[in-house]
Amino acid sequence: MRRHPSDVDHPGDSPGPTRRRRPWWGRLGRLTGFAMLTLVVLLIVSTVLNYGLVQYERSTAEPYGERVEIGNGSVNVVDNGRDGPTVVLLSGLGTPAPAPDFGPLVRELGDYRVVVVEGFGYGYSDLTAPERTVQNVSEELHAALAATGVEEPYVLAGHSLAGFYILDYVNRYPGEVSAVVGIDTTVPAVVEDDDGTAAEDGRGIPWERLPSITGLLRWVLLVAPDLALPEGTAHTAEERDRILRMTVWNNANAAVTDETRRMGDNARDLEGVGFPAELPVLLLLAQDTMDQMPEWLPRHEEQLRGVRDHELVVLDGGHYLHWTRSPEIAATATGFLERHGVVRREGSGLTTPSPAG
Repeated sequence: MRRHPSDVDHPGDSPGPTRRRRPWWGRLGRLTGFAMLTLVVLLIVSTVLNYGLVQYERSTAEPYGERVEIGNGSVNVVDNGRDGPTVVLLSGLGTPAPAPDFGPLVRELGDYRVVVVEGFGYGYSDLTAPERTVQNVSEELHAALAATGVEEPYVLAGHSLAGFYILDYVNRYPGEVSAVVGIDTTVPAVVEDDDGTAAEDGRGIPWERLPSITGLLRWVLLVAPDLALPEGTAHTAEERDRILRMTVWNNANAAVTDETRRMGDNARDLEGVGFPAELPVLLLLAQDTMDQMPEWLPRHEEQLRGVRDHELVVLDGGHYLHWTRSPEIAATATGFLERHGVVRREGSGLTTPSPAG
């Protein structure tokens, strides 16, 4: 019997188990797992590479200032070396390189001796420190000024969160400060939860440090450096380069992370504390901050209540006023200090005044 061609057996026609295709979600799971593994490997490589680059950059970069031992470690102090009344400058929270950051203002205050103290976690100071309480910060500042031969009285000036430490310092060491100049300083205020109780600070995993540790911050700034650079054109090329590099080195380090998480605790410790009535106080506020925070001006006005000699001046600009308005800051502060006994003498030199008030 002849068979029709269509009746011929084909290898694929043999009976047996049918092969089933893997569901689409199974393939997606495999791809997701592979992507996550790749990401983990890249993060490990980036972390190791970033660590090596930071060590190399720190070892090859020329440091600035003078590191002084104050018992709990070393802090960096930068002195412009001029004679006369001394202005001590303190940076705001998280400023990676305070001395270069204040560069334009230091130049505008060139007739004064300007000392920038970079506390623990800042600039070329140690990046680990004791608890960042207002008491510890004040005691460390006092020790650093003594170690570098800064004689009292001196003007204590600062930006942003430095307002906490200035307020504590002038009450802890009365008579050593001749005047205060605040640059959009933060007024201690206890933040409450919805139930009316004081909010507690977090003490969990420091997630904010991951971008720095893993090197992600480095690669972002490599593509978009302006994210870390000061506004305006007042900073020199060297200052901008240092700020950029030190943002990678210092961002969200252990000391700054602890300081950030203790803001609520420190505000509670300063609740009800005001400036001494006889101490001259000048507060310079940023218009942009006032526009964003309606309570900013009233809080500062309340802080000045009871201070006999005070001025509050609003300048156009953002929170970092010294980036773009250093000439105005210097002119306003100089006039204020001269009116309150911190005077500049005619001629080449300056004299250290007696405490005002």
